[in-house]
Amino acid sequence: MAKDDTYDGPILEIENLSISFMTRLFEIPAVMDFSTTVMPGEAMGLVGESGCGKSTVALGVMMDLGKNGKIVGGSIKFKGRDLTTMSEEELRRLRGSEIAMIYQEPMASLNPAMRVGKQLMEVPMIHEGASKDEAYKLALEVVEDVKLPDPARILESYPHQLSGGQQQRIVIAMALMSKPSLLILDEPTTALDVTVEAGIVDLVKGLGEKYGTSMLFISHNLGLVLDTCDRLCVMYSGEAVETGRIEDVFERMQHPYTQGLFRSIPLPGADKNARPLVAIPGNFPLPH
Repeated sequence: MAKDDTYDGPILEIENLSISFMTRLFEIPAVMDFSTTVMPGEAMGLVGESGCGKSTVALGVMMDLGKNGKIVGGSIKFKGRDLTTMSEEELRRLRGSEIAMIYQEPMASLNPAMRVGKQLMEVPMIHEGASKDEAYKLALEVVEDVKLPDPARILESYPHQLSGGQQQRIVIAMALMSKPSLLILDEPTTALDVTVEAGIVDLVKGLGEKYGTSMLFISHNLGLVLDTCDRLCVMYSGEAVETGRIEDVFERMQHPYTQGLFRSIPLPGADKNARPLVAIPGNFPLPH
């Protein structure tokens, strides 16, 4: 599938999306009437507590919900085309080429039995028909882009020979190999320590600007989102409750849940008795 470089509308349009998971007994709703838009070159943050449906939205965009997951309503448009009506062959050509995703756990995204170089080279060889020499040259280039030392040695290594931070940089390199129009990051720094996390966030931000890639950045860390994103969508119980420019949401939050989310952030050095955390009472409701 040839890339459409002339398209100038929204890269991603999600409208009234509803996703459920089917069991033998009943249907469990995970996302209800969710809507958001990602524009060309824009980084959109998607935040909310665990279980609110952030990752389900990402998997819905990738059309990778497994056997039990089902889109029961709404539409997901990529460059104006509805992904829910595409054939499996069309989706296969899009994934990894025009739409790429970085998952939480880097080791789960890499084949432990294959050298890193071979895994990186597969992307341009499959999606662009590149030769082995061209693919190797491109692999060296992206490993340099993600600021890993001695790229030739890295390409000859197996995943277990790299640290967690190095593995995540390789996964980022793999996602950017085909210069996708949309990059989905599902809490890409969860498994990393704080110092490595900061480096990965700076890296993603810089590469997004370099390649002109639009990003959907999923996180529960509001500080990372503030550093990385242009706009923010707050998600609660499967629904988008507040969307706006990052500065507007941080400075003038409108929805009670957004206010509660910000009040629950512990401040470094704060006395827990003088400034106790403000929890949201009750149990987390299912989407309904």
